[in-house]
Amino acid sequence: MKSTNKFKFTPVIGIEVHVELATKSKMFCGCSANHFSTKPNTLTCPVCLGLPGALPVPNRQAVDWTIFLGLALGSRINHHSKFDRKHYFYPDLPKGYQISQYDQPLGVGGSLDTPQGKVSITRVHLEEDTGKLVHTKIPSSAEGLQHKTLKSQKVSLIDFNRSGVPLVEIVSEPDITSSDQAKAYAKNLARIIRFLGISDADMEKGSMRLEANVSLGMDLGYKVELKNINSFNFLARAIDYELDRQQKLLDQGTTPAQETRGYNEQTGKTFSQRSKEEAQDYRYFPEPDIPPMQFTDQDIDKIKSQLPQLPAAIQTRWHQDYHLKDQYYDVLLANPIIASYTDETLALAASSNLDSNLVTGAIVNKKVDITKVKPQQLIHQLQQDQTKVTDTDQIGDWVKQALADNPQAVTDYQAGKATALQFLLGQVMRLSRGQADPQLIRSTLLHQLKA
Repeated sequence: MKSTNKFKFTPVIGIEVHVELATKSKMFCGCSANHFSTKPNTLTCPVCLGLPGALPVPNRQAVDWTIFLGLALGSRINHHSKFDRKHYFYPDLPKGYQISQYDQPLGVGGSLDTPQGKVSITRVHLEEDTGKLVHTKIPSSAEGLQHKTLKSQKVSLIDFNRSGVPLVEIVSEPDITSSDQAKAYAKNLARIIRFLGISDADMEKGSMRLEANVSLGMDLGYKVELKNINSFNFLARAIDYELDRQQKLLDQGTTPAQETRGYNEQTGKTFSQRSKEEAQDYRYFPEPDIPPMQFTDQDIDKIKSQLPQLPAAIQTRWHQDYHLKDQYYDVLLANPIIASYTDETLALAASSNLDSNLVTGAIVNKKVDITKVKPQQLIHQLQQDQTKVTDTDQIGDWVKQALADNPQAVTDYQAGKATALQFLLGQVMRLSRGQADPQLIRSTLLHQLKA
């Protein structure tokens, strides 16, 4: 990753994260919210298509989960909140406006720690997702009939299955000063969301999307928004490229344009999409079809009582109780399933006097299939491994004896019979009473057979 020390101004970066909530139904209607890999335009109704006369009814689960996330981030939950209409015109927005939140979001404030420092949260609010544009080529049937051949033309198709899916947006303060910190912030946020169980935060499926507002100095009067980035690595690369681009413009005496830019993953470059809108451009006003929401302290406390132990707290506990190596945490805290498995295995290891880092090293480096190997089985296997003979001289003696006792097997192996090697390996294991390390036996056998 490039260093930001070369920049004449301090990079100023804010991150907006959009996360599709894993509710069964959409935000304002009863259509299924599970739109991934479904036939286009099969999960729609008059409400999510914005047809005249259709009225939205908020999904209470989505509201509660947004509050849940806000509490996990330390946000203040508003006792009075409402939905607003955000107006803009784009083909994937069927109503011509998006139901979102503006001045009274569900959550305000909060923070998230990164290795490079704390990042403050501006707001956590709830809205509906848009449809999805699909840019493709289709056969031109008219031309095909006329010329007896199928030609294709570029088109943009719209799939409204995603339209109306609950979407929570987490907006950070511009506290981030490097691409490394931006990446760490986004990864930590994704972990928290997975541990809460409100979304899989899978960027390959589009259920988590990243945007960055990037500039070189607050007082320069501009910011550039990088839209719809779908991986942590691409987020870091896009920011690095954009900071370089802006620095070159400033060196030439030109202030970068305030605009929205995309990121091309193949070229590693950002590209201009449109001028950047301001809040007034969206003509926000309160959604007239949805009454304001009211929450009591009891409502909020009930949701707060369901908070699980989050990744940062688990890492602190593991460090204090087991003194794990730092390099293991990224994998072990990737999701709650791995963390729960690790927790159970570490507890068993402690009661079996097994080194904790031996256990976590096996989970990480040997890529244990936690769906098939139970914690008790892993502990048993590691205990067996600890009793294996790894003395190369001792294993060498057993190999020599097995070769001397089985000359026909040696002849068969040298004649190209691969099964003879397995037979000889079994003979060495018999001589060692099952205590020799199989990998060392195999390598020693091969070495002596070639001698």
